[in-house]
Amino acid sequence: MEQFLFDSWTSLFRTLGIGLLSYVMLVLQLRLSGKRTLSKMNAFDFVVTIALGSTLATMLLSKDVTLADGAAAFALLISLQYIITWLSVRSEKIQNMVKAQPALLLYKGKFMEEDMQRERITKEEILAAIRSQGIGNVHNVDAVVLETQGNLSVIQKTEDGSGSVLQNVKPNQL
Repeated sequence: MEQFLFDSWTSLFRTLGIGLLSYVMLVLQLRLSGKRTLSKMNAFDFVVTIALGSTLATMLLSKDVTLADGAAAFALLISLQYIITWLSVRSEKIQNMVKAQPALLLYKGKFMEEDMQRERITKEEILAAIRSQGIGNVHNVDAVVLETQGNLSVIQKTEDGSGSVLQNVKPNQL
């Protein structure tokens, strides 16, 4: 029972020391790589963020992973993220591989049933997103878009009918 609560002072000091050093190392590497590394702009960005957190946790808790191994893992993940985002800005083919496209789920009061099924979004989820924007009626909404990072954007109708921002949305059924 004793080892369950406390193993040794050496183990405790190792965790604290590795934790401090790996945290500093991660912050420095993230600062060098730029803001985009943790932006969560799409699923690929989100996966890299999770992988960095998992690497940090493994470094802290596993005696089998050295600080140098962890630093190499951080550098690899951050470098791959940088390369992929650099390439995706310059190549539409890479961008289409890495990024999802926004999906139009509701347009001018009409639910886009096929797109909703493909994206696995229910009417209730769309209505909840509309209500969360303080809008009580679907007819006051120009569109609802499932964005590339997974959130629902509600575009309210304007008085003059202008102001719609649906440039990159793929309306399959309009």
